[in-house]
Amino acid sequence: MNITVVCDVLGKENNGTTTAAMNLIRSMKARGHHVRVVCPDPERKGEKDFFVVPQYNLLFLKKYLQKNGVSLAKPVKKTLEEAIEGADVVHMLIPFLLSRSALKICRAKGIPVTAGFHCQAENFTSHIFLKDSRLAAKLVYHNFYNRFYRYVDAVHYPTRFICDIFENETAPTNHYVISNGVHKRFKPLENKNCEKKPDEPFTIVFTGRYSKEKSHKVLIDGVAQSKYRDRIRLVFAGSGPLEDKLKKYAAKKLTNQPEFRFFTRDKLIEELHNADLYVHPAEIEIEAIACLEAICSGLVPVIADSPRSATRYFALDEKNLFRFNDPADLAAKIDWWLEHPEERRKRSDEYSEMRGQFDFDNCMDQMERMLYETAAKKRRTGSRGNGYAADEFAEAGLSEGYFPGEELTAEVAANG
Repeated sequence: MNITVVCDVLGKENNGTTTAAMNLIRSMKARGHHVRVVCPDPERKGEKDFFVVPQYNLLFLKKYLQKNGVSLAKPVKKTLEEAIEGADVVHMLIPFLLSRSALKICRAKGIPVTAGFHCQAENFTSHIFLKDSRLAAKLVYHNFYNRFYRYVDAVHYPTRFICDIFENETAPTNHYVISNGVHKRFKPLENKNCEKKPDEPFTIVFTGRYSKEKSHKVLIDGVAQSKYRDRIRLVFAGSGPLEDKLKKYAAKKLTNQPEFRFFTRDKLIEELHNADLYVHPAEIEIEAIACLEAICSGLVPVIADSPRSATRYFALDEKNLFRFNDPADLAAKIDWWLEHPEERRKRSDEYSEMRGQFDFDNCMDQMERMLYETAAKKRRTGSRGNGYAADEFAEAGLSEGYFPGEELTAEVAANG
């Protein structure tokens, strides 16, 4: 197949969207497909089959995006048309300006479109100080649906959790629920010794972008309240805009200062193998591949039971959960697991079935099937998406120069 992948965000693989995009691109190329990519990453200029567009220079987001190591794409119609020409199917990652402009071109040409769902409403509202506003989340989801997802041929949801949230808030979609998958390299260390000598430190790891919704402070407070706080080595694997603030916060709370570090994949696997426990305190999460990577590496997780996080479904029982935003409950769970090394070993073995469910190659098989089925169905029916007329499509605001962040900010602010 000829596949075009449209990435509004692409840069360093330090965020879920970029990682999901690059995993899909590499996998489809390895399977013999011709893959073209449209993105705003200047480092890709001159690279075969990469079509680089300018970055969108938004003053109100620029500094934040730079700290996250990402940039938003500004569409160039000629570049998009060149990348899309001859495609059997076009896959888009998030419903922002580049993808919306590409969608308009695809519908005009009758080219099948699939789209991932990698942006939870709170990922947006938390940055305009409305993380806990249900109205704000509702407005964001309706914007995503009315101006983008209602026009695509198939939607990829990484979890049933986010599929149900979005469809219950808006309307049913032609969907595929497929995990982003975990590479086979994340596997348990053979003959790992869970016992610790009295003078040996315990290592606790959390992998996640340094942002508000990941709730790093809850883990810092939980470790501060642990009876083993002076023996715990805390590792925050990641990067992000709150790194300096988190370091200052930890300096006030902990004697042993956490390690803040972005790891290569090989170094991350080594760190997970050396760790004793994985804690995932995030309040807002679509899937949390990071948690799955830890589980697949043999670590037992302790996960926040937040109703806005899909990660809680990875818990085998209540011992793998703590009350979200409750450091005291987290400290109690940490202490229990550190005091019961044999139970940790048994629980690690019990997670073996889950490891198989998230096998990366199996997940990419399903993604490939989605692309094949969407392309074949549209060729067979000769349909143009969901049957909306061109004037209806134009009325949805899918025009050049339109950036959803500006409208969303205004819309959410107007409605409180």
